Amino acid sequence: MPSALPSAVDQLWIVVCAALVFVMQAGFLCLESGLTRQKNSINVAVKNVADFAVATVAYWLVGFGLMFGAGSTGWFGEGLFGLAGEIPDDAGVQCFLLFQLMFCATATTIVSGAVAERMRFPVYLGVALLVSVAIYPVFGHWAWGGAWGLAAPGWLARLGFVDFAGSTVVHSVGGWVALVAVWRLGPREGRFVAGEPPRAIPASNLPLAMLGALLLAFGWLGFNGGSTLALDRRVPAVLVHTVLAAAAGCVTGMLLTRWRAGHWDVMGVINGLLAGLVAVTAGAHALHPLQALLVGAVGAGVMVAAEAALLRARLDDAVGAIPAHLAAGVWGTLAVGLFGDPALLGTGLGRLEQVGVQLLGIVACAAWCTGATLLVLRLWGPGAGLRIGMADERRGMNVAEHGARTDLVELLEAMEAQRQSGDLRRRVPEEPFTEVGQIAQAYNRVMAALERSTQQTLAILRDMRDGLVTFTREGLVTSLNPGAAWRSRPMPSGCARPRGRWSCGCCVPGRGAPGTS
Repeated sequence: MPSALPSAVDQLWIVVCAALVFVMQAGFLCLESGLTRQKNSINVAVKNVADFAVATVAYWLVGFGLMFGAGSTGWFGEGLFGLAGEIPDDAGVQCFLLFQLMFCATATTIVSGAVAERMRFPVYLGVALLVSVAIYPVFGHWAWGGAWGLAAPGWLARLGFVDFAGSTVVHSVGGWVALVAVWRLGPREGRFVAGEPPRAIPASNLPLAMLGALLLAFGWLGFNGGSTLALDRRVPAVLVHTVLAAAAGCVTGMLLTRWRAGHWDVMGVINGLLAGLVAVTAGAHALHPLQALLVGAVGAGVMVAAEAALLRARLDDAVGAIPAHLAAGVWGTLAVGLFGDPALLGTGLGRLEQVGVQLLGIVACAAWCTGATLLVLRLWGPGAGLRIGMADERRGMNVAEHGARTDLVELLEAMEAQRQSGDLRRRVPEEPFTEVGQIAQAYNRVMAALERSTQQTLAILRDMRDGLVTFTREGLVTSLNPGAAWRSRPMPSGCARPRGRWSCGCCVPGRGAPGTS
């Protein structure tokens, strides 16, 4: 990476790529909202907007300085906090700051999907703040601290660690934080039942989720292409390798999930695409096209295996973020040492030495991210302070966390009110020209038919001469028809029936002996 942007054209390239990476935020929003239940979709969408705002402020104020400020130890930077008094008018640094800001937001929002449908909103904002001001910048300094020439390289970079666009620095960082958070939170209600295989929780809008995956792939062109930090001859090859790996991952994920599940699983297509993109991100600049295809395909295979391992461990990742970002990111980082062209890597290390350094970077990332996340999440206590209550989880986080009412929520409340009242004459409101309105219309037609049927049944019971009595298991009478009321009257004197039994048919008016009533 160059120490400065040499021309206005390069600055424009970085700004355009930063805008493309920003599109990934919209992709995450669509993907995660589509893969979660409708009662939680608003909460997921709000988190993807709020964490971007939190990350922007926190990273500008503290994170950028920790990551790229000058430091003597190679462990963290010690300047550029808010760019105060440093080089605020340097256009090149401002472009670089904007680009890195988008990377930080991406690392943060990976956590959102994994913990969806149960983590309290304030707690999630706290996790986003933690990632933005500490976890991402500190590890970023180790691997990328000298990227802009503002400081000496971090200790990992000095050893020869290579992560071109962030398979580990961005995606594995988000994945490790998500893994710890999912473990601390516990699974969603009904996900894992003792003695049963894991239950699938249905998505609310799979077409929206697939649109989100395509938006992510589009934004990835800026993610990898802009990491050259210059519009030079490397860019076309980086973009081609990115697209090839994405396609290979998509095809592989599709085929593997077809073989495993017996049908063409939509999640295999979506997460296979993302896994291929994550895997190639570490070495997109140092691979050849066939190697990019191989890295993307294996990334999807690693994703499928990691997903199965999470289910065996009963860890509930709502959207498959951990397999797609963490597992594929680990593989992509190792693939740099296995397949990267040494001349393009420029570390001077042999193949085995490069693999060893890449493995060291993976372990260092895991230790730092899991340790820091676990330490902070322990402040909220085991589960209780991290996640919403069970009643709110059943009701949905749209209402519980944000008071966001929808036509579906209002329909369900109207149906519950009718159940409690027991009045079959009540009807639920019908919102015209909506799917929920069609459900309400159908429900009202069913209730009208039930009311007519009930009235007919009551008329029959009212006119019957035979007695019908309903009672509880404890013997308490709950209802009886007029015929039963007559028959339960005390026996008149002279009745032929033995004492202790109800009146016989002869005691009913019109059928009994003369003078009886």
